[in-house]
Amino acid sequence: MDLIDLALGNLLSPIILSFALGLAAALARSELTIPEAVAKGMSIYLLFAIGFKGGVAVNVAGLDARLVGALLAGAVLSFALPFAAFGLLRVLTRLSPLDAAAVAAHYGSISIVTFVAGTSVLQTAGIASDGWMVAVAAVMEAPAILSALWLVARSGDGRSMDADLWREILLNGSIVLLVGSFAIGWITGQDGLDRIASFIVSPFQGVLCLFLLDMGLVAGRGLRQARGVLRPGLLAFGIVMPLVGSMAGAAAGLMLGLGTGSVMLFMVLGASSSYIAVPAAMRVALPEANPSIYLTLSLGVTFPFNLTLGLPIYLGVSRFLTGG
Repeated sequence: MDLIDLALGNLLSPIILSFALGLAAALARSELTIPEAVAKGMSIYLLFAIGFKGGVAVNVAGLDARLVGALLAGAVLSFALPFAAFGLLRVLTRLSPLDAAAVAAHYGSISIVTFVAGTSVLQTAGIASDGWMVAVAAVMEAPAILSALWLVARSGDGRSMDADLWREILLNGSIVLLVGSFAIGWITGQDGLDRIASFIVSPFQGVLCLFLLDMGLVAGRGLRQARGVLRPGLLAFGIVMPLVGSMAGAAAGLMLGLGTGSVMLFMVLGASSSYIAVPAAMRVALPEANPSIYLTLSLGVTFPFNLTLGLPIYLGVSRFLTGG
């Protein structure tokens, strides 16, 4: 009953309802739009605020073995999950190895907005988590791309790892901003946070609501335009794979001896799928892959599932596993 109450509370939160509004408006063909420049500005704000606060948390807590272990576990998780996703896709769908690898890359990388929504659920439930988990999120952005490229190369359809591709992977704007703001927060510490708290703390939830409104609009348009793409096998994958990834994340968190909140966030990172960094890399690395498949699946199926049902499930499971 507690899990049901938590799920209902999450569904009625402002951030979830904002996403639902955008999704409903797009499906109803409303003219509601968020200007692209505004949406990009909100994305920059959220990434900076998330990274900065994570850096401050590391500065306050200090660098220790748990953090190093969590970073290594995150990198391994990101590299390994695409292999599980690829195998599942080959069983459930008739996708070509190229398209299956492109989709798999999204499910090894992470959705930073899902991560932020997870931290919001923890705050509502009054459960603490390690602030440096945002550093784990940053580490998990890129390894999955390398796994996908290896999978494609093995099938004989891949391209070489040239300088342009390495640049796209390592210098992707979202990764640079997240890591850079994390470093600034780490260097300046609590004093730096106090100076700009009115900018990155108080407005954060409101900006997140508007950003998720835009995400709902994007997801709704993608679903409307790609109805023929989402066959039953792909839909099943979009829901089953997050559950598989979350269990892998839970195992990593438990092996590291993390608390309930951080185990839950590891589950969220394992369950989420990228719709910013990886699509940008796939356009360069695998231009022949069908973006209507991987974008619609990631943003139109897995993202809504995680926001509405996944987060309460992951919190309930993490509580059970840790006794929290």
